[in-house]
Order: sequence, then C-alpha cells, then structure tokens
Amino acid sequence: MKELQERIRQEGLILSDTVLKVDSFLNHQVDTKLALAIGQEFKRIFAGKTITKVLTIEASGIQFAMAAGIALDVPFVYAKKKKAVTLAESVYSAPVHSFTRQETYQVSISQKYLGPNDNVLIVDDFLATGAALVGLVDIVRESGATLAGVGCVIEKSFQEGRGLLEAKGVQVHSLARIKSMSPGHVDFIEDEEPARI
Repeated sequence: MKELQERIRQEGLILSDTVLKVDSFLNHQVDTKLALAIGQEFKRIFAGKTITKVLTIEASGIQFAMAAGIALDVPFVYAKKKKAVTLAESVYSAPVHSFTRQETYQVSISQKYLGPNDNVLIVDDFLATGAALVGLVDIVRESGATLAGVGCVIEKSFQEGRGLLEAKGVQVHSLARIKSMSPGHVDFIEDEEPARI
C-alpha cells in the first residue's frame, strides 16, 4: 500500500533497527481516512473469502479491525488483555507476550462471540515477533472457527513473526513490509500487486 509506505517514510520515527514509532498517524493519534482506506484494502485482498468476523487484540489493532469490519459489513471482536468482572461466562484464552511492553498477558474472548460457524479474518497493526497473532490463531482454532487469514498493517519482515505464522499454515498479508530500517532510513519489500485471496 503505497500511501502507507509514504506515511511511514514521512512521519514514522525509527528509534532503532527494531523499533518503529508511528503514533502520529496509526496507533496513538489515528488518521481516520487512512484507517478506513486500510479497511478497504483488507476487504479487497480477502474478497475471495466469506468473512463473518474480524478479530484483533486490544488496543492498537482495534481501529483497523473496526475499519475492516465496516468495509466487510461484519462485526469485529477483540481479545481482552485483562478479564473484566463483567466477563463471567466461558472464554477462549491464550498467553501472549508483548514485545513493546515486555509483559505477558492472558488474552481472552467470550465463547459467545466466536464459534464453529465463523470464518475469521485476524487484523493487527504490527507483525514483528508474532506472539500476539499466534495467540489469536490458537484462540480461533480452539473455538472451532475457520481462519481465513491474517492481515497486518505493518510487518517488520526481518523478525520471526511471519515464519511462525506460516509454520502454522496461516496465510499472511501485510500492507507495508519493512525489509530493514535504521534511524532516518527504511527499506520496504516491494511485493507485486497482491491478488485477491
């Protein structure tokens, strides 16, 4: 997605060869037009699937899951990092380690919002180490739902996340794939125009 790549080049702050800060337009302050365009791009890419739910993890994936849900005209659900007292019913859960926060969470989703009749698209803002997305894949499989694929806004392709997901047989599509980065410089993997899947 060229528009996304340009915004990363212009506004992204590369703090090290592994840390990219995009909080001016993606995950603190959100450019809503860009978020909705991202949702439309996921709809275009996954048009060959009959998606019934979009799934993400709180908090930074919520706006993109919602945008994809709007584009696909389906609900989105997000895994909660802490079990609220209002979440008294049975849940699916998985441990997830956060690279950015250096914490491990037990994420959970109410069983009434995900089940065997669902065809799920997982959406998240970043793919790096893959821990959050692997946890969501495990929850989808535990629920008996079908996994249509994973859509990521930004992928740091030099980290292990894609490999972990592909080893689980998961189809992954990222809108901006970073080959390498260092302060003041970012190289993208230039994919051919993605076909619908």
